[in-house]
Amino acid sequence: MTLQTQAPVDGVYPAEAVEDRAYGKVFWRIVPFLMLCYVVAYLDRVNVGFAKLQMASELGLSEAAYGIGAGIFFIGYFLFEVPSNVIMNKVGARVWMARIMVTWGLVSAAFMFTSSETVFYILRFLLGVAEAGFFPGIILYLTSWYPAHRRAKIITTFMSAIPISAIFGNPLSGLLMDSFHGTHGLSGWQWMFLIEAIPAILFGVATYFYLDDTIRAAKWLDDDEKAVLTANIEAENRAKVSSPHSIAGTLTDRRVWLMCLIYFCFVLGQYGLNFWMPSIVKASGVTGNLNIGLISAIPYICAFVVMLALGRSSDRLRERRWHLVIPALIAAGGFVAATTATSTTVAIACLSLATAGAISCAPLFWSLPTAFLVGTGAAAGIAWINSVGNLAGFLGPFLVGYLKDLTGSNSMGMYFLAAALIVGSLAVLAVPRKTVNR
Repeated sequence: MTLQTQAPVDGVYPAEAVEDRAYGKVFWRIVPFLMLCYVVAYLDRVNVGFAKLQMASELGLSEAAYGIGAGIFFIGYFLFEVPSNVIMNKVGARVWMARIMVTWGLVSAAFMFTSSETVFYILRFLLGVAEAGFFPGIILYLTSWYPAHRRAKIITTFMSAIPISAIFGNPLSGLLMDSFHGTHGLSGWQWMFLIEAIPAILFGVATYFYLDDTIRAAKWLDDDEKAVLTANIEAENRAKVSSPHSIAGTLTDRRVWLMCLIYFCFVLGQYGLNFWMPSIVKASGVTGNLNIGLISAIPYICAFVVMLALGRSSDRLRERRWHLVIPALIAAGGFVAATTATSTTVAIACLSLATAGAISCAPLFWSLPTAFLVGTGAAAGIAWINSVGNLAGFLGPFLVGYLKDLTGSNSMGMYFLAAALIVGSLAVLAVPRKTVNR
């Protein structure tokens, strides 16, 4: 007798009990660990925003030069993203993720030796090369454990690492810069880069020993649990009959390019905000690096609460499009309202709206392409969408910095970010509802 045909016990079929138990084990085994890895990754990626508060004046960087340096990370990311994800699909997440984390940790530590604009650009580019494949690799890894109807909540939980990184990382960066400034002849920003790089190396080593590449390789699951999880993934993959199965087919699929446009617009809002948040808060009248760190954590606390609530709601209602459109429009309104703020309190309130909306869009977005991509097509497609979308990580910081140099104000940059989010929300409505709301 199969599990599916046994009589229920206390109203719950054994198969359902096995499935719930299996997904509970998977969650606690891999999701918190991957979150911690992403907290470290995101901190090393955006802590340059805090370093700017000291580094720009010491090295003579203009606002535009800083914007180029902050954004050039994504050029290296773009060039190596797809190859990195395809390699991971062949060699497994355990080895490849460990390699990525150790490499980027070493490059991040090397930022303490930044001595000129040119060195800054080179190191930011190399950091992008080192980290390429990490985020899309994790998204691909999660799709090998979770079917679509469970995925929005899981990806949202994982990506809550973004606001968590800012909530704790912003005050930490400010504290390190203030506390270590001048120690052994080094500036605070140099110590910050060195100290915050160490966890990446440690987690990289831990990844090699902790992660399992497949469901079948997980010794912490029993045979019934492995069978249920494997059956769910195989059933979903069989249902994705329209998925491109080759790299070439993926990169020429119109749906993939629509996903690139949507993600590009959302990333513009996200990174335009992340790289400039400390400067915006400072411009509102806050002084002291630690105070700036504490105040700039407030919008991310709001984002953390909102994104978890939206992820649960999206899975519960099996609805994807409006769960993206509404937060994007709210974020656009927050950016516009921030330009009229007359006090620090009002500015932080507006930035909280913008942050909650813009950052919530990122995890919710990934329920769209993972609804129709599978296999090699998923490895290439997820990486391509992420790499093209993250080119906005170059364009956003550069244009915000350029517009600030040009006008002497943050307002035009905020208008630009708002417009990008509106375009992205309209593009979401072009996605067929039946494709993503299964």
